[in-house]
Amino acid sequence: MLKSVILQSIRYRWLVLFLIIAVSALGVWNFQRLPIDATPDITNVQVQINTEAEGFSPLEAEQRLTFPVETALSGIPGLSYTRSISRYGLSQVTVVFEDGTDIYFARQLVNERLQGVRDQLPGGITPEMGPIATGLGEIFMYTLEIEPGAMRDDGLAWTAEDLRTLQDWVIRPQLLRTPGVVEVNSIGGYVRQYHVTPHPDRLAAYGLTLTDVVESLLANNSSTGAGYVEHNGEQLLIRSSGQAGAIADLEAAVITNRDGQPVLVRDVADVILGEEMRTGAATENGEEVVLATVFMLMGENSRQVAQNVAIRLQEASLSLPPGVTATAIYNRTELVDRTIETVEKNLMEGALLVIVVLFLLLGNVRAAILTALVIPISMLMTITGMVENRVSGNLMSLGALDFGLIVDGAVIIVENCLRRLGQAQHRLGRILTRDERFQETADAAAEVIRPSLFGVLIITLVYIPIFTLTGVEGKMFHPMAFTVVFALTSAMILSLTFVPAAVAMIVSGKVEEKPNLVMRGAAGFYAPVLSLALRLRWAVVALAIVLVSLAGWSASRMGSEFIPQLDEGDIALHALRIPGTSLGQALEMQSLLERRIREFPQVERVVSKMGTADVATDPMPPSVADTFILLRPREEWPDPRLPREELVNQLSAAVHELPGNRYEFTQPIEMRFNELLSGVRADVAVKVFGDDLDTLLEVGQRIENLLERVDGAQDISIEQATGLPMMQIEPRREALARYGLTMEDVQSVIRTSLAGTRAGQIFEGDRRFDVIVRLPEPLRENVSRLERLNIPLPDNGEGRTEFIPLRELADIELTIGPNQISRENGKRRIVVTANVRGRDLGSFISEVQELVRNEAAIPPGYWVQYGGTFEQLISAANRLSLVVPLVLVLIFGLLLALFRSVGDAAIVFSGVPLALTGGVAALLLRDLPLSISAGVGFIALSGVAVLNGVVLLTFIRSLMDDGKPLDTAIREGALTRLRPVLMTALVASLGFVPMAFNIGPGAEVQRPLATVVIGGIISSTILTLIVLPALFRIVRGFANRRRKSPEGNQT
Repeated sequence: MLKSVILQSIRYRWLVLFLIIAVSALGVWNFQRLPIDATPDITNVQVQINTEAEGFSPLEAEQRLTFPVETALSGIPGLSYTRSISRYGLSQVTVVFEDGTDIYFARQLVNERLQGVRDQLPGGITPEMGPIATGLGEIFMYTLEIEPGAMRDDGLAWTAEDLRTLQDWVIRPQLLRTPGVVEVNSIGGYVRQYHVTPHPDRLAAYGLTLTDVVESLLANNSSTGAGYVEHNGEQLLIRSSGQAGAIADLEAAVITNRDGQPVLVRDVADVILGEEMRTGAATENGEEVVLATVFMLMGENSRQVAQNVAIRLQEASLSLPPGVTATAIYNRTELVDRTIETVEKNLMEGALLVIVVLFLLLGNVRAAILTALVIPISMLMTITGMVENRVSGNLMSLGALDFGLIVDGAVIIVENCLRRLGQAQHRLGRILTRDERFQETADAAAEVIRPSLFGVLIITLVYIPIFTLTGVEGKMFHPMAFTVVFALTSAMILSLTFVPAAVAMIVSGKVEEKPNLVMRGAAGFYAPVLSLALRLRWAVVALAIVLVSLAGWSASRMGSEFIPQLDEGDIALHALRIPGTSLGQALEMQSLLERRIREFPQVERVVSKMGTADVATDPMPPSVADTFILLRPREEWPDPRLPREELVNQLSAAVHELPGNRYEFTQPIEMRFNELLSGVRADVAVKVFGDDLDTLLEVGQRIENLLERVDGAQDISIEQATGLPMMQIEPRREALARYGLTMEDVQSVIRTSLAGTRAGQIFEGDRRFDVIVRLPEPLRENVSRLERLNIPLPDNGEGRTEFIPLRELADIELTIGPNQISRENGKRRIVVTANVRGRDLGSFISEVQELVRNEAAIPPGYWVQYGGTFEQLISAANRLSLVVPLVLVLIFGLLLALFRSVGDAAIVFSGVPLALTGGVAALLLRDLPLSISAGVGFIALSGVAVLNGVVLLTFIRSLMDDGKPLDTAIREGALTRLRPVLMTALVASLGFVPMAFNIGPGAEVQRPLATVVIGGIISSTILTLIVLPALFRIVRGFANRRRKSPEGNQT
């Protein structure tokens, strides 16, 4: 059947050529549509629920908001787990669904459950779902800054409030219209408000309360319609416009009448332009700015959306007044482009090396070009497959492509065709006719097509285990397996159709039948080595067994990690201060920190956000700051070869000189990656579960001390669960009863005086700003005057309101309470985190687990779990340990089907452990730990190793079938197939050389894979050419002796 396909391909060669051109054109068109990203989006399907409740302590937020929401969501279809944070004034519940759940279906389910729980929540509080974005959806950041010396039109300096107003009403609305953008989240500056600030002494003089002022403003700031009247055939709409439009309108609002005289708002209060009580701020290079983060809609192409946002931001900037600029500070496109540039460079260099090897070893320029053509054609076919199956081009999907593997099948066919055509010309003593050439090409291709296809099929098969990975590791490596399998399948189809047809068309004229200089030299060296190996065959096999055992022993003692860190080019610094640090104090400390970091010549700019943004996607207290250290291009560094690790160490040493801060160093995407996996931002998380917060804290502190003893542990910190200073006002119930007051009477005065109460809005065109009633700022900030706050007593019937100081009704004290309460699956937990530097993750975790088990003294009813990327390492390793043996059995079955001999199949199969020897040795030489990337390399390697064995053994067997003696067949077969074996090995390993030694962005992830394949192919080729003939000689020698022995007995 295969031969008939080859014959038909040669017969209808122009049709084959036309179809190849058509498929290539389709690939070029699809290349324009291929989504590009840095890494696959590994985000789980999650829905965030944020509930804001001003004034709720963390304990109250947990009890009255978090717990009811968590309870309502339990048992929801497809639920994987929940985690939550309860902070001052905020509850955030994150619901994680099983992979494959549609995000819109998940949000619909959550919304239905939230409708049912609203009755159980305090009045006026509504839970809201976060944006439809993934955890890696923060694709773009920009700042609004004031140019030095810039002034407003009125001659005054620009303020942070002006910047925030421009962001909210000029820039943000335009960016939200960008396709693929789901949210633009702002932080920093001040939201403009109109503040009405009553003076307590004036209110008391008129006998008025704060509530009177609020009601007066609401009553004097509205418009109404009164239907219409018909007049002279016209319909006149009737409107009464009473909307306040300026400060003067608010000042003129009437509160009451006293002795026939109106009491206006301006008589008892000042009306000013004020600022909201903000929950977060942003800085750049030590100066306060407005920072906005653009979130991408889930499922969109991050590179395309980020590019569109950058264009839209430039357009929106034209609307800004002179002196104010919008500057992009983080653009995911830059990382994507840098990473893809590395991948492109590796692929181009790999392809070039492969083509050079083909030229050198084939010795025929036309044949080499033809073989090399398989590379771009199969690549274009693969791109079409990626587009149709929605696989993006990224570090993982394109990073494992080795053009050497892709052309392996074509190399074997072309090499055999050249050999056979040369022999036929030599035999006939003339150039072949067209029909003779076509027939010889078909025979030559058919001779090796079975082992060639079997070899490629085996390489394809070994990638199947990767498809069984689930969760994060599945999302990470599925694209890689898909592209490799698709590329190999494409190459297989081309080897069967295009390659024989093209050889028959192109390789005309005289074909050089003698090997070229390179091959003659290789054969001259190999022949005596082969003879020696066959003579000392037992020693050779014993040595191979020793090497395999040694490699197995070494591998069991190597370190391990999930995947190597991708160098993103920027650094993220998590700065933590004492809980309760005010926003103003945090800003001062942050400015000092940024100015210190800016002293490093490698740093281009430092941008920070502290506290919580408008949309609480990432709620933090003011005492915590996310600092992004954006680095210059390496060529601008004083020492471009300075390792990133060393720069981080220098930065760490510099910032630790500043008092009052603790730090955690990571990278922007890595930080989010870790947070997605385990809800924390570090490599390793030790989670302690239990009920009592104090006990959790004690256990956590013991574990924190233990972690400090572990080598490689950096940035160790315990969750800031306590230490929040609070001023507690406890009304005395008997005092309230004596004066006829309720709790609400007292609390409403406290709330309006300090936090403020909303009393309508002022409209300025499209813009709208809240009117807030609260005490003047000097009175609000004077804690000692709080006890003298006037509480109005019930009406005594005389028309004037009497007041009593707050100290007569309540106890006021300063207390320290919980800072935040974290929960997971409905249980309280506290987390100790650490980053790992200068050591592999696997051994680090083993040591930590051992220490915690023996020395942490976990009380009954409390337990410890571990989180972080190592969970994925264990999960992937467990899954692969089940599936890989099955695939190896399947490969053995295929070899059995090809050779129909258990002995011969076992001989070829022995190439797998022999190949792994070189892979392990290469990792040890380069001091790289075992990782899933390296594991994928071992998987690819086992396929290549088997391919070489199949090519060699098939030919030796065919020579024996022709009647040649065993030793002659082995020698002649090994020397004849030396060229294809060397070519497949060289092209496969050289295709990975650029990956192994490149230092560009993303190279860290590809390096272990390439190192394993190169080392393994070198060892596999040497062992295939030496050990396999020796092993075959031993096995066949035994079989021949056993066959002869019954014959001797019979005679």
